[in-house]
Amino acid sequence: MNRAFLSVLKYLFISMLALSSFAYAADAPAAAAAPKPDLAKGEALYTNGDATRNIAACISCHGAAGASSITQNPKLGGQHAAYIYKQLKDFQGPDRNNPIMTMFAKALTDDEMKNIAAYLDVQKAKPGAAKNKDTLDLGKKIFRAGVAEKNIPACAACHGPGGSGIPNQFPRIGGQHQDYTVAELTNFRSGVRKNSPQMMTISKRMSDDEIKAVADYIAGLK
Repeated sequence: MNRAFLSVLKYLFISMLALSSFAYAADAPAAAAAPKPDLAKGEALYTNGDATRNIAACISCHGAAGASSITQNPKLGGQHAAYIYKQLKDFQGPDRNNPIMTMFAKALTDDEMKNIAAYLDVQKAKPGAAKNKDTLDLGKKIFRAGVAEKNIPACAACHGPGGSGIPNQFPRIGGQHQDYTVAELTNFRSGVRKNSPQMMTISKRMSDDEIKAVADYIAGLK
């Protein structure tokens, strides 16, 4: 291999490196320029909807600032933005089917979902209360320690001792309506809701009484 040929190879190699660096530099500003969620737009869409696109206001079902008073509809105020965004995306697909929410989610753009999620994230979580003193000890045991003989892990292991969850990983569940929590655990157990393999596995090991007990205990967490 002569010296001239080696020089040509060296030149080509350096040119390729330069082109790669230029391409990376060209893409970097685009990535950095990704827009942040717009809380004002999120609040406007949550509160008023968009009549021109037949998008109903979220507030009608989930209450002002996500403080739902309808026990079948979840409280959303203070919920982690990443979780809300993921649920809206899941409603668009087969893993979480709900006639109302699926229709609503499919009408939203990706940015709109992020805006709504970001707005709800910064709202104050509405507290709840346990109602059944007869099942309080069972609910507390399941939430804090799980049920070892049935291989049911403690809810607190993922959702935290106060049910506040972990951003980008696990949702806030503390203070949530009993009826809603019971319905979703039941949906996980039956396979109606499929967007968390972990929760599907756990709920299948739980009896109706255990689901009701832990849901009631969760409602009283702050």
